[in-house]
Amino acid sequence: MYKVIIVDDEAVVRVGLKNTINWNEHGFDLIGDYANGREAWEAVELHRPELVISDISMPFMDGLELAGLISAQYPYIKMIILTGFDEFEYAQQAIRLKVSDFILKPITAKEIRTLLDRVKTEMDEETKRREDLGRLNNQLSQSLPLLKERFLERLVAVGLGKAEIAERFAYFGLKLAAPLYLVMVVDVDDFGDRELHSYEHDVEFLLFAAFDIFKETLDRENVLLFRTREERMVAIISGQENESLLYEQVFSLAEQVRYHIEKYLKFTVTIGIGRSSVSIEQLPLSYKSALSVLDYRFLLGKNRVLSILDMEGKPTISLPPNLDWDRKLVSAVKTGSLQDAFDLIENGVVELKSSLAPIEGCFLQMQKVVLSLMNPIQELVHDLEVSLDWQMRLLDVYKFKTLDEIQIWLKDLVRSVISAIADNRSHLTNMQIHRAVEYIDTHYANEKMSLQDLCRHVLMSSSYFSLVFKQHTGETFIEYLTGVRITKAKELLHNTTLKFYEIAEQVGYKDPNYFSILFKKQTGTTPKDYREKQVKESGA
Repeated sequence: MYKVIIVDDEAVVRVGLKNTINWNEHGFDLIGDYANGREAWEAVELHRPELVISDISMPFMDGLELAGLISAQYPYIKMIILTGFDEFEYAQQAIRLKVSDFILKPITAKEIRTLLDRVKTEMDEETKRREDLGRLNNQLSQSLPLLKERFLERLVAVGLGKAEIAERFAYFGLKLAAPLYLVMVVDVDDFGDRELHSYEHDVEFLLFAAFDIFKETLDRENVLLFRTREERMVAIISGQENESLLYEQVFSLAEQVRYHIEKYLKFTVTIGIGRSSVSIEQLPLSYKSALSVLDYRFLLGKNRVLSILDMEGKPTISLPPNLDWDRKLVSAVKTGSLQDAFDLIENGVVELKSSLAPIEGCFLQMQKVVLSLMNPIQELVHDLEVSLDWQMRLLDVYKFKTLDEIQIWLKDLVRSVISAIADNRSHLTNMQIHRAVEYIDTHYANEKMSLQDLCRHVLMSSSYFSLVFKQHTGETFIEYLTGVRITKAKELLHNTTLKFYEIAEQVGYKDPNYFSILFKKQTGTTPKDYREKQVKESGA
């Protein structure tokens, strides 16, 4: 069964659709009906239906605005638009928003049934394509030529000259648009709870199936795809001149990849999005930053899309070391987890002690730890003098004579580095949130203000912005915006003689009735009662 919701401000339409259609018979589970786009959007975020059937003309949030939100945040959800407006511009907008169908009211029950059967057939075919393991097995031997993959891996890993890039692109028939380029790296977390009967064969098959979904999702112009020797999946994406729009596009594609692999293959991946570069020759900077952000999986968890913009705020300089506990220690330092860093240091020292390694071996191990810690210092401490001072202090490892002394010294050093990084990152985040608050306070009267507009203004993803905004203000974006608008409305009620609908419009609400409902919910009284109370108190 596919989950579906109905959105229409006419109760008779909703009741008619619910009662005249046997939804289960057509392969759908009707999980709710809603009177406006705002209520429907909340339901979409909560229940994630596979299909949304919506009217266009509705209060608070119309069908096209709802379609825009769904297309941006949940591009795998199909949407059908119902409307009595047959102007061509609506159809154009619906097509741009990737609406599955656009049909005119009035519509008969027979037409709805026919439409549902057609949509279900399309969804079944899509599911079958992704679940057809036999088809994937047959395609396993037809993967991209190894030579092409190794060229693309060299291109992003070490960088190549302009002449060689042009020659190889022509040889392989590759194309990329200009001017911004960005690398996405997909790494398998694990294979879930399934039993792998023949480990090597099963793993190779599952990796190929994941790459097939990866290709299907990103199969478009201005995208190059390949697998690395570490079995990671990499996409080089170009074609946007605006960095924030490129980031939005890549984040949306990454979310589709993550969702489809989890849904159809029943295991999870973590996806790292690197920084943009202005030329193909600089792709290694984007690739290395995408690899670097994957290290945050250790603390933030699996099955995520992670962006270097959200995590670090400035370009990474070098790759983390290969040793496992060294890499985890770097991740703990970067994300400010002091206790995790201490545990890793203690466990590393215990392992060295239990191995009975010679002192030369212990110092070699600690030297690698020291070198790995230089990366987060260089990347995240903006004060060059302080950064160089800490790098010099790292060389003090050679003056100690016992592992216990080194452990105490290393813990103290890590504590200082984490504190400095936290101060630096907190300052950057505070500046972004301050810009967001200023933007809300300045543009609150714009009835179309959205979370996406705000995130684009401060160059943050919507998921990460929502998290830090709540941490800094104690409120969600909508709660804060509503508070600002109601406060401004109270000032106008007290200091002016404007009519209620004029005040509603001046604080960003086109619908005066909705404004009155919100005002009472926030203040416990209606706008009329509030004004009368203020007049009485002023007279007293």
